[in-house]
This record gives sequence, C-alpha cells and structure tokens, in this order.
Amino acid sequence: QVQLAESGGGLVQPGGSLRLSCAASVNIFSIYAMGWYRQAPGKQRELVAQITSTGTNYADSVKGRFTISRDTAKKTVYLQMNSLKPEDTAVYYCKARRAQIDYWGQGTQVTVAS
Repeated sequence: QVQLAESGGGLVQPGGSLRLSCAASVNIFSIYAMGWYRQAPGKQRELVAQITSTGTNYADSVKGRFTISRDTAKKTVYLQMNSLKPEDTAVYYCKARRAQIDYWGQGTQVTVAS
C-alpha cells in the first residue's frame, strides 16, 4: 500500500506560481514512477508531468513552465508551476506506480483567476 498526500493548491493570479507537494508513505525508491495529473470540470484526467529513476516527461501544454522534482529523503515529489494560466485550473492529483499498481492521492484544487 502506498498513501499519497498532496498539498499546495490554491488561488493564484495569471502569471503567478504555485508549488504542489506529494508526500508518500513509503520510500520513493521503491516506486517506479510518480506523476502529477489534473482534471478540469467536464474534461478527462490528463498527465501533467512524471518522474522516474531515468528521467522526466511533461505534457506539451506545460513544458517550460512546470518542473517536477523529488526529494527522496523527504519521500516527496514536487510540481513547481510558473507562469500559470487560467486553463491550468483543475484538481491536481498525485499518482504513484509501484509493482504495477497505481495509487492516487485525494487531489488538490488549483484555480488561476484574476
């Protein structure tokens, strides 16, 4: 079992920044991949960014603006979001894949509005 706890969401103006955190209940070395997904109202959940032991990948819509990173000592993965746009508004979910099983956090709301 892997439990994930997200934090860091909120309301921010366009052009602003937020940093999301996802704290895992287990050593993240044991996790194959961790990622951030988002779901806007009326839309499907989509991958935003993912990190594995070999690298990272991003959705085209966030490349150059968002950065995923991890702190293994804190068992935490971060999503630094810069130059936020209204279309980034969504619930952001953390996901971990371990032993071919996906675990999800409860989500954190990000709202970009003036």
